Amino acid sequence: MADYDVIVIGAGPGGYVCAIRCAQLGLKTACVEARDTLGGTCLNIGCIPSKALLHASHALHEAEHNFAKMGLKGAAPKIDWKGMLAYKDDVIGQNTKGIEFLFKKNKVDWLKGFGSIPAAGQVKVGDAVHNTKSIIIASGSVPSTLPGIEVDEKIVVTSEGALALAKLPKKMVVIGAGVIGLELGSVYARLGAEVEVIEYLDHITPGMDSEVAKNFQKILTKQGLKFTLGAAVQGVETTKTKATVTYKLKKDDSAHQVEADVVLVATGRKPYTEGLGLDALGVEMTERGQIKTDGHWQTNIKGVYAIGDCIAGPMLAHKAEDEGMAVAEVVAGKHGHVNYGVIPGVVYTNPEVASVGATEEMLKQDGRAYKVGKFSFMGNGRAKANFMGDGFVKILADKETDRILGAHIIGPAAGDLIHEVCVAMEFGASAQDLALTCHAHPTFSEAVREAALACGDGAIHA
Repeated sequence: MADYDVIVIGAGPGGYVCAIRCAQLGLKTACVEARDTLGGTCLNIGCIPSKALLHASHALHEAEHNFAKMGLKGAAPKIDWKGMLAYKDDVIGQNTKGIEFLFKKNKVDWLKGFGSIPAAGQVKVGDAVHNTKSIIIASGSVPSTLPGIEVDEKIVVTSEGALALAKLPKKMVVIGAGVIGLELGSVYARLGAEVEVIEYLDHITPGMDSEVAKNFQKILTKQGLKFTLGAAVQGVETTKTKATVTYKLKKDDSAHQVEADVVLVATGRKPYTEGLGLDALGVEMTERGQIKTDGHWQTNIKGVYAIGDCIAGPMLAHKAEDEGMAVAEVVAGKHGHVNYGVIPGVVYTNPEVASVGATEEMLKQDGRAYKVGKFSFMGNGRAKANFMGDGFVKILADKETDRILGAHIIGPAAGDLIHEVCVAMEFGASAQDLALTCHAHPTFSEAVREAALACGDGAIHA
């Protein structure tokens, strides 16, 4: 008899969701986690704490710029940085304790410590070896850096250090204009820092619909962020209190330097598989260091599965959660499914940016005939009342069938609005289906309907 039916390695969004679903399906389940708290990078040093700081800094921005317009008079609040960090830590605590409760409720055992796989069907945690029928690796990812950059998490920081700075910087350089760099850069810009973003490519947010990316950059520039694009960072030198970033512009190979109090290295993430014993076990890996899996998330070793950031695909918490639930179904003898064509992506700046499905660039590359329906938030009454008229909704639909192929939103609550398009796409809906659905007034969601109407005879309020 095995000690467990399933052991999940890692208690991030993929791992803890997977463990709970396994237990709900009647499997005796354990989850291995070395941190003192559950939730992985996302809840402890990623998605959740960054959203807390984004929310706090946005509230300050509203007080400084919009309260007086609404007849709310008085001095704007002063920043108590230690108090803001305490608020962030309280949010983390509430969420991580919530997962502990869910583990107890669903009878999932937490095996505390680092896990390794000495053999198929065995997981070692500390000195103890546990037998199991199935192993699911959900070990996540860690920040990646560049040659010539040494991270100390004080002056040269990753996203982790950026969430716990000793004091607010006057000048911050962000290396990388992806999601993490722009979210955290916008936090510190609102808190008074001068923020310069240095990006290797000639545009921000790689993979984003180019029209949206261009508008996004304009909006962030208006908010005070400075962008240096087409720049290859050569290295970062530090003193006790400052850092100097050296970069070369690709257009003319000219060398430049910029000094900052803090340098945020936001150049992506890489799979974390160290110490699992995958080499000795003979687990196949991809060229990018990801664990190779089949259509059922199983590795080449029978009974050993992998999900989330340590396998191929977008490194998104919700993608990992979906895979976690799907692989739990597979292990329980049922059918697990993830529709990788309908996984939304969100940038939690202000305004938010959200997308799902194909971009215009992708459709052009595939030679697909499509039509575009667009609607500006300037035509949305609720957005104007809330000083959130920047941005638009853009829906891409098949020219012949009207089936929705993708959607891109930059504007208020974009991260929430995108999901009605996700549901529509999951059901194979047309733009007309969305256009004929009654939307409550006044809501931000009316902009989505208007964009769908623009795919047909035309938007009403444009």
